[in-house]
Amino acid sequence: MFNFRLLRSRCIMNIRRFSASLQQEGMPPPLEGVKIVDLSRVLAAPLCSMLLADLGADVIKVESLTGDDTRSWQPPSATLLEGDIPLPDHPPESAYFLCVNRNKRSISVNFKTSEGLEIVRKLISQSDVLIENYIPGKLDKLGLGYEACKEINPHLIYTSISGYGQTGPYATAAGYDVVIEAEAGLMHITGDPHGPPAKVGVAATDVATGLYAHGAVLAALLSRQKTGKGAWIDCNLIESQIAGLANIASNYLIAGASASRHGTAHPSIVPYQVFPCQDGGLMVGVGNDKQFEIFCDVLGQKNMASSQKFSTNKARVENREELVGLIEASMRRKPIAHWLSRLSGKGIPFGPINDIERTFEHPQVVARNLVVKVDHPRAGRIKLVGPAVTYNGERMKVRLAPPYIGQHTREVLGQIGYTDEEIDELMTLRVVR
Repeated sequence: MFNFRLLRSRCIMNIRRFSASLQQEGMPPPLEGVKIVDLSRVLAAPLCSMLLADLGADVIKVESLTGDDTRSWQPPSATLLEGDIPLPDHPPESAYFLCVNRNKRSISVNFKTSEGLEIVRKLISQSDVLIENYIPGKLDKLGLGYEACKEINPHLIYTSISGYGQTGPYATAAGYDVVIEAEAGLMHITGDPHGPPAKVGVAATDVATGLYAHGAVLAALLSRQKTGKGAWIDCNLIESQIAGLANIASNYLIAGASASRHGTAHPSIVPYQVFPCQDGGLMVGVGNDKQFEIFCDVLGQKNMASSQKFSTNKARVENREELVGLIEASMRRKPIAHWLSRLSGKGIPFGPINDIERTFEHPQVVARNLVVKVDHPRAGRIKLVGPAVTYNGERMKVRLAPPYIGQHTREVLGQIGYTDEEIDELMTLRVVR
């Protein structure tokens, strides 16, 4: 029987030893002092700004009076605290919004007023980076396009994140993750081979675009150190997704090979898929001939490894259907725990199909303290997925909980030169909240 608790305790022990060897020094936040105006909403661009905030940047999330779209994407949401809390008549904080807005400050501004635009321009004049994900041309009409902002601040790094890019016939089309998945090939290669195309279970194109944009901002900051010049970054969903096709794209460009759907299987490696066991499925990835020999031994089918039909990966791909049938017949006879125990320590990649609860109970996830707890002024203590990277054994700190709408309006306006009386008047006029 596979001992899940023993594995968990060993993982925790090994990781603690590794962390101690690094003396838990961490790394100072490298973007401290960098100021970012974040005009973005939803996922791709807010993810970009959050990753920069994690590295120490002061990210000011400039929201409309109604806030980021994802504030209303609920349920699920965090439970409101009882008693005296900010904005008691407002809906609770949505789980979606909370996932990509840590370490930011929020101000709420009415862009449609001249006073509101002046606030945004003042922020831009004092900032290093601007991040936006409006349809190309929309901010130009407000006087906040790249050329206008360059006049305000010649050193500004202006980051545009869109569906299709700033030029081309589709530039002004709205780009949503699921639409780009369809148009950029991902949906065509996702799903059961005998079924219809399927979307990925999370907005993977948005996430990839946010990661590309975050790297682009860092590159532009380094470039500005050398040249003293700002930049206009054009990052978009369709190009990020096509770049993410990786070997699938290369197969087409190099050999004219058009991909198809394989479910959990791999088009060029066999066996490399989920196999049904007595009580569920197990993902197994056999990447070379030596691993296949070991896998056959685990299955009690040593003769398969020496068969000419299966001894090389090329042969296994050609005889995929027969081989997969033999493996399935073997693995169906025993429960997942049996195969986890048999495969453990053999050098073959494998893993059970965990639901989200078991994902967060995974011994490695627990041992590395990936989940962090932060105090939110409206929701109390909440759990978030922490930064995914460690530096010298430590993650960057979650300094600020995701803000409620307008949480820092007074604070930020005061820092850019507005008096308390001016702020009161702006709030009375509904220019800010």
